[in-house]
Amino acid sequence: MNIVMSGLEHSLAPISLRESLSFTPLQTGQMVEKICAFPKVFGCVLISTCNRTELYLSCEGQEDPGKLLCLAAGMEYTPYRDVFMTCAGEDAVRHLMEVAAGLRSRIFGEDQIISQVKDALSIARKVKGTDSVLETLFRSAISAGKEVRTKVRLNAVPTSAASMAVELLSRKLGDLTNKKALVIGNGEMGRLSATLLQRAGCDVLITLRTYRHGETIVPPGCGVVPYEERFSHMADRDLLISATTSPHFTVTVDELLALSSVPPLMVDLAIPRDIQPEVGNLPGVSLYNIDDLGSFLEDRTIPPKVEEILNAQTENFYRWLHYKDCLTSVGSLKEAIVDRILSTREMHADLSEEEIVALSVNKTVDLLVTGLAERITSENLEKCESKIRLHTTGVH
Repeated sequence: MNIVMSGLEHSLAPISLRESLSFTPLQTGQMVEKICAFPKVFGCVLISTCNRTELYLSCEGQEDPGKLLCLAAGMEYTPYRDVFMTCAGEDAVRHLMEVAAGLRSRIFGEDQIISQVKDALSIARKVKGTDSVLETLFRSAISAGKEVRTKVRLNAVPTSAASMAVELLSRKLGDLTNKKALVIGNGEMGRLSATLLQRAGCDVLITLRTYRHGETIVPPGCGVVPYEERFSHMADRDLLISATTSPHFTVTVDELLALSSVPPLMVDLAIPRDIQPEVGNLPGVSLYNIDDLGSFLEDRTIPPKVEEILNAQTENFYRWLHYKDCLTSVGSLKEAIVDRILSTREMHADLSEEEIVALSVNKTVDLLVTGLAERITSENLEKCESKIRLHTTGVH
């Protein structure tokens, strides 16, 4: 069984390609089901965020996850051939560990990625797309990400795309106090954007598609407008952020041209994009998308403590994997030992039951120690002996 992954990262693939392979949670589950139906695939987990799409497989042979992803999505593989990053085995395991720790995000040490990795595993689990290998691998990576966040301070800069957008707007407009903002989208990214703008002193309106008690959360201090009325509230706004999961544009050129005035600064945090790219060509309008936000931290040196955490979780995973791989051999080994005891009994009928067991065990242990001579240590033997003696009284 092999572990392989292919991914589209913000550093390798332009937004025009990433948005075509960006999926909502519902679509992600559907893609996992399709990919798991392919021959030789035992399990898969698909991570889809605004900055990356990554497919992890446990499979037989050397499957190409990127090719399978395009096939399942009904996309041509050729445009993606040179921008997919593909790796296998220990490289794939290490990559996921770094992703969960925020080391491969646009923002070094990003906070949101850990929940996105957890969500990807949960979605795959719900559609029965995971197997024991990917379940254990992703749990190890999530544990690594949590430990990094609690024990290491990777940066002192904004740790989400929303905070980067607000930082960009602050640089462009100066003090955001009393500036008027409209946020389209009431998902996690939209709510975070609205909250950060409100804390910066903005007068914030956020759109809601529906408003039902208990089903939506309005950030404190923000006003609410129905999504369908978003254009009627744009005329007096200084800035606009759009962050929805809509497959269609939430803001188009034609709709803006019908207004008396439009927000001069717009930031599109969505993948696929919410704001029609041509909006940036309108007079007096500056449009930024998620690829324009850049990075606030050039130094991406991984601290020794982080390396220690990632290495420990990787070792834990491979220890489990090696044990799992050995289970079949252990069963065969037990059968061989039983056969030896039975054959010893036939060959030495003159010996007592205790003598037969002792002779069989002695020869079996000698063969095991000889066969594992290059790997066995006195420390491991002592641990084994301790466990055997500890459980001797419990044998029935």
